[in-house]
Amino acid sequence: MAEILTGGCQCGAIRYEVTGAAKQLLACHCSDCQKQSGSAFGMTMVVDEADFRLVQGTVKKFTARTDAGRSKTGVFCPECGSRLYHELEARKGMVSIKAGTLDDTSGLNPTVHLWTDSKQPWVTIPDGVKAFEKQPF
Repeated sequence: MAEILTGGCQCGAIRYEVTGAAKQLLACHCSDCQKQSGSAFGMTMVVDEADFRLVQGTVKKFTARTDAGRSKTGVFCPECGSRLYHELEARKGMVSIKAGTLDDTSGLNPTVHLWTDSKQPWVTIPDGVKAFEKQPF
């Protein structure tokens, strides 16, 4: 059995668990992720929807268009506003967890960087890591 990962929002009202392995861990440098994270990029851990489960609380959702023109539903805690995950039109059957909401983030190391054409100039992408100026998939 795979290790169970746990996480939740900043105030603790929402909790989730992941029972399967991540499909991908990526850093997105698009302007939307910069605004949403309040930082230089957002980190996303893609998992199968069947491996993700809310175990506490009730979330709120809103839907917007991505820079690539696709539908993206942001899921967040209605109490503290923490973004928890995304449901993307381009990734049916998957959940894109905001990786910083995991209880243990010590092992996070993105293997892909997206939207690097809008990354902050002081961000350095490590050698050997896949990087795309836009959305490749």
